[in-house]
Amino acid sequence: MFLENASRDGWIEVVCGSMFSGKTEELIRRLKRAKFANQRVEIFKPRMDVRYSQEEVVSHDSNTIRSTPVDSPGNILIMTSDVDVVGIDEAQFFDMSLVEVCRQLADRGTRVIVAGLDMDYTGQPFGPMPALMATAEYVTKVHAICVRCGNLAHHSHRLLASDKLVVLGEKETYQPICRHCFRIAMAEKRG
Repeated sequence: MFLENASRDGWIEVVCGSMFSGKTEELIRRLKRAKFANQRVEIFKPRMDVRYSQEEVVSHDSNTIRSTPVDSPGNILIMTSDVDVVGIDEAQFFDMSLVEVCRQLADRGTRVIVAGLDMDYTGQPFGPMPALMATAEYVTKVHAICVRCGNLAHHSHRLLASDKLVVLGEKETYQPICRHCFRIAMAEKRG
């Protein structure tokens, strides 16, 4: 559908990878640049993500930017009517409606930058991330370094014994590992 009243083009950018790969760091960098350019910026994160702060997005390197915690993606649409850039951190924790929210934002001329884990701790695609990557104009996959062998890591290996999909944690709970070390770790868990 052609939008006659659209004064600017919007788009979706996705930054994805494992834990400790720099996703949030890259999100913060892009959002701070947009603010420096005097663009109107709003940042959102899932209300459940309280690891570092309830009202800030915080990277593992302790860089921060003010954010608004929300319960559902629909809240993002309500709070962004006059915004140039929308940032969304920890997107994997939102439901699939996030994909449509991002599409609507981009369709109305907003630059949308989404960061999140592309795979869960079992190595499976995580939440809305695969659909967001398919919908996005730009996808950046960042990598950590495998703590076991030093290769590029793209798995978030959970150290705790839990079958719950979502377990919030840091270095004591997860470690970045490569494909080879992940296969070994999963085989060890199966016994």
